[in-house]
Amino acid sequence: MPIKKDGTGRRWVEMEFLAPGTPEQIWQAMATGPGNSSWFTRTTIEGHVGGALRFEFGAGMSTTGEVTFWEPPHRFSYVEHGWNGDAPPVATEITIAARSGDRCIVRMVHSLFSSSDEWDDQLESFEGGWPGFFEVLRLYLSHFAGMKGASFQVMAQADGEALAVWSRLTQALGVAGADVGEQRTATSGPEELSGTVERLHQERKQRYVMLRLHAPRPAVLLAGIYAMGEQINASVSFFFYSDDADETAAASEPLWRDWLTGAVQARPG
Repeated sequence: MPIKKDGTGRRWVEMEFLAPGTPEQIWQAMATGPGNSSWFTRTTIEGHVGGALRFEFGAGMSTTGEVTFWEPPHRFSYVEHGWNGDAPPVATEITIAARSGDRCIVRMVHSLFSSSDEWDDQLESFEGGWPGFFEVLRLYLSHFAGMKGASFQVMAQADGEALAVWSRLTQALGVAGADVGEQRTATSGPEELSGTVERLHQERKQRYVMLRLHAPRPAVLLAGIYAMGEQINASVSFFFYSDDADETAAASEPLWRDWLTGAVQARPG
């Protein structure tokens, strides 16, 4: 959807999706640190108005902010500072509304107060980047709700055309040509993986594949590329679900960081 604007200078993007679970379950997943860490990224949230929050994205990248509205289990909002250099603060509002069959409509709005279009590309990237993580959220709520979770994300910049980078990444992972519902075992990475292909997404700016892993441990793998102008960013995210999820993530992260850099670079000749 295009960026929306009003006469006050506010610019915003909005997303809405259906999630399995009760409002209380979805609140736990989206408005707490342990919940977010199970499907998005390592997060800490102080659960009250004025409480501090922090999202950690790896490689020394993080954003901080504060809670601006706290109404469990239906509405949560916060503002982030320094999310992109000298960009103005961005405000995020999440609302959760119950529907029949233990499902909820979740609405997320990112707002930026700026009369300039300087930050429009970054604001649009929020809208483009969230759907993959929302799919992880659905898997978490459907298969792993209530389990301890831990996650990490590794990223690398790659040269060349997006389709070529995507081809190198999927071949290196052992998921080239994968289809939804297919069982795949990947042996070429730093750890052997086996699971079900849950989602495959391909469009001009973004491509990703998602697997619900059965071995060597319960987890979700999200791997893909995103084009930012001429730059192609590749990423691999893991979401582990077990009592020792923190230890598993800490041991696995450096292996995949080193692997990804080599996997997406063009080979000489």
